[in-house]
Amino acid sequence: MTQATQPTPSSAARTPYHVTLNQIECCNCNHGCNCQFGGFPDHGNCEFVLGFEITGGQFGAVPLAGVRMAAVCLYPKAIHEGNGRVVLFVDERARPEQVEAVAKIMSGQHGGMPWEALAATITSFTGPVVRPIEMKVDGTRSSFRVPGAVEVVQTPIRDSVSGQEKEVHIVYPKGGFMWNDGSICTTSTMSVDYDGIRFHHEGRYACFAPTKWANQ
Repeated sequence: MTQATQPTPSSAARTPYHVTLNQIECCNCNHGCNCQFGGFPDHGNCEFVLGFEITGGQFGAVPLAGVRMAAVCLYPKAIHEGNGRVVLFVDERARPEQVEAVAKIMSGQHGGMPWEALAATITSFTGPVVRPIEMKVDGTRSSFRVPGAVEVVQTPIRDSVSGQEKEVHIVYPKGGFMWNDGSICTTSTMSVDYDGIRFHHEGRYACFAPTKWANQ
């Protein structure tokens, strides 16, 4: 389905949820991603892809462990300036009630950060698009693929002099928007071609991070 952002139910009508998950992200910014510091993307617009593997938790009575998703996001300027377009893919192995649950979470319909805040910046939300999602969760060597639509491969950053891998973190001691401690890496592949959204970036910002979502 394709829809604009849906109204958020009142607190009393929200289904409680909490999940833990691994987040695989990449964007068209340079390695530091100025959005983390100055709030604006390095190249004017924002093109990014997020992959998720839920490791535990539930939406109401629906268990979500094992569900995989991918979100393609396109913004003409900074995220907070709005007019975002988002396509949500959910792995075909998820049960129908799980697909519905993660779509409700990621469209911001039942509150909780970060999706409640992001929902206000989205003009077009497409999904859930149920497709096979191939995913390898391996720190800064993680990858995921939606055949025929999305492919992301992360690789560690290497020292320009020694050629050795470098461990670099961005840490929010008081809590970040998407995660608290991100392991920064780069992309050897970042490609999207779906429903008129096309971009390709490599050697740009990427991050692997464990994180949590909840609306309570």
